Amino acid sequence: MAKTGRPVDLDALDRLEEKVKLLVALIGRLRSEQARLADEHLKVQRELEAARVRLQEIDGMTAEISALKEERDVIRTRVGSLLEQLEGLNL
Repeated sequence: MAKTGRPVDLDALDRLEEKVKLLVALIGRLRSEQARLADEHLKVQRELEAARVRLQEIDGMTAEISALKEERDVIRTRVGSLLEQLEGLNL
């Protein structure tokens, strides 16, 4: 090895090496966190889709209940009318 006349600063090289190691560890943690968050995001997306399906089912049931109530009111009115007609017969 040729001497350049300048002393090699090993402390600076050691500090750089330590910083590179810390950076590599940080990148590893960030990648793990990114993978975990991607999995969690997928899980939440599935839960949201399931909730949307349930909401559509509930909307359908609500419409059906409303239709049944209207039908009941029509039947009640018609039965009331029939009862009035029967009473009017004076049997």
